[in-house]
Amino acid sequence: MGFRVIDRLAAYFSIKLKEEGNLYRYGRGEISGEDVILAEPLTYMNKSGDAVRELFRYYKASSSDLILIYDDLDLESGQLKIKANGGSGGHRGCASVISSIGTDNFVRIRIGIGRPVPGGDVVKYVLSEFTPSEISAVENAVEWASEAVRMILADDFAGAMNKYN
Repeated sequence: MGFRVIDRLAAYFSIKLKEEGNLYRYGRGEISGEDVILAEPLTYMNKSGDAVRELFRYYKASSSDLILIYDDLDLESGQLKIKANGGSGGHRGCASVISSIGTDNFVRIRIGIGRPVPGGDVVKYVLSEFTPSEISAVENAVEWASEAVRMILADDFAGAMNKYN
């Protein structure tokens, strides 16, 4: 889900993503008057913190510069949850980022994908394509998350939380 949001933002703001080594794809541009770097880790999800740490090191960024966008099994498909800090909630990608940068003090946008049927394989579920009945909710969530990013970058974090949580 995070890649879908990044791709949407990149297309909308004409930010070309290019591959950098084997850790991430990224592009630089401007959104809501702010210089931004859009990035997608190329690592396994549970190692995505390696890419974030390398971007932080290269660009001398800090956790207050980060908006992490990822899918969440514990939210209904299409539901958004925005928060400013906190634990990983069991998400291994978020846990990797927290471990790699040494803090949980960053904005995250979680996008619900729901859970598989009871007894279903979670990994298969997460990696599978969305069903035709889920596509509308997914597309709405991607658009809402993209708009939330724009609001947050325009210094309206509270507004984004109020509108999308």
